[in-house]
Amino acid sequence: MKPKIAVIGAGVIGLSTAINIENLIPGCDITIIADKFEKDTTSIGAGGIFRPTEKAIPGVPADVIRRWSQDTWDFFSKLALSDLGSTTGHIVMPGYIFSQEKIENPIYEDVIFSCRELSQKELTKLNMAQYRHGYQLTSIIVQMSKYLPWLMEKFVRNGGKILKRKVNDLKVFAGGPYDVVVNCTGLGSKELVQDKNIHPVRGQLIRLEAPWINFWIYTDHGAYVLPNAEFVAIGGVRQDGRSDLAVDAEDRKGILERCYNLWPPLKGGKIIGEWVGLRPSRTPLRLEKESIPLPGGVLKIVHNYGHGAHGITLSWGTSLEAARLVKEMLYGSVHAKL
Repeated sequence: MKPKIAVIGAGVIGLSTAINIENLIPGCDITIIADKFEKDTTSIGAGGIFRPTEKAIPGVPADVIRRWSQDTWDFFSKLALSDLGSTTGHIVMPGYIFSQEKIENPIYEDVIFSCRELSQKELTKLNMAQYRHGYQLTSIIVQMSKYLPWLMEKFVRNGGKILKRKVNDLKVFAGGPYDVVVNCTGLGSKELVQDKNIHPVRGQLIRLEAPWINFWIYTDHGAYVLPNAEFVAIGGVRQDGRSDLAVDAEDRKGILERCYNLWPPLKGGKIIGEWVGLRPSRTPLRLEKESIPLPGGVLKIVHNYGHGAHGITLSWGTSLEAARLVKEMLYGSVHAKL
C-alpha cells in the first residue's frame, strides 16, 4: 500500500519538502494542507538572495549550515544556468556587500560563483569609502513570484494533491489517515505544536520600478538593494517580536533615506508597492522527527520550520533532510536528528 503523507504549509519550505518527498519516495500519496498559498505566504515577499551567514542561523553547527546551503545552491544554480531559469525565476547576478567589520571565512565563499574582497581604491571609486570593507560577489537571486508557482506546478504534476484548510490542532490527524505528517507551518507552530521558541521578526520593504539597477547590494547597517526581473526591493527592517502587518510610515522613511544615501541612482525609481512580512525565527531552526501519542495511536511527525531570514537560502537543503527523515519514519534508519 502506498504511504500516505501530509505536509502542512505551502510556503517555500512546505513546497520544497513535498517535492523532495515525492522524489525520495516515488509513488507515495502526498497532500499539501494549507490555508495560505503563493501571494498570501511570507515566502512571496522574500528578497531571494542566496547569501548564507552563520551569524544569522544561530544554534546550528557551521558544517550543517554549509551542507544545507550547498544542497540548495546545487539545485538553484542548476536551474539558473538552464533554460528553465526564466520560468523558475533564478537569476545569476553580481552584487556587493559593504561592512565595517571584516567578514572572515564566510560560508558562501566556496559555494557561490565568485567572491573577492575589494581594495580601498575600489571602495573609493564606488563612493563607498565610509565602509572599511567591501566584497564583490556573484550569486543567485530568486524571484519568488515565479518560483512558488513553479514549485506548486511541479508538485501537482508529480501526483501531489492540495487541500485548502487551516490546521489548528494535530488531533485532527488522530487515527489516520496519514502515515507521516510534516510540519512546515513556520509561525503557525506556536499554536499548532505549542512551540514557545518560535517568534516573529518583522520585515518591511519597498518595491521600486528601476530597471537600470542590475546588481544587488547588502550592508551591515540595515540597507539592502535586491533587483529581480519585476522590480527592485529595497529595505529593510528586522524587528524582533513585532507582529503587526501594517506598513509603518517611519519605517518607510528610514528605508528610503538609508537606501537613497547608499545608492543615489535609486532616487529615480518609481515606488510601485510595499510589503510587510513576519519571518518565522527560532534558535535553532527545527528540523527533527517526533512521535506524539494521540487518541487512536501515535502520530509520526517531522518538523521543518523556523528558518528566519534564510528560508530561501536553506529551503532545498533542509527539505532534502526533512524528506530523509520522513523516509526514516516510514521504513527505519540509523540516521539521527540534527
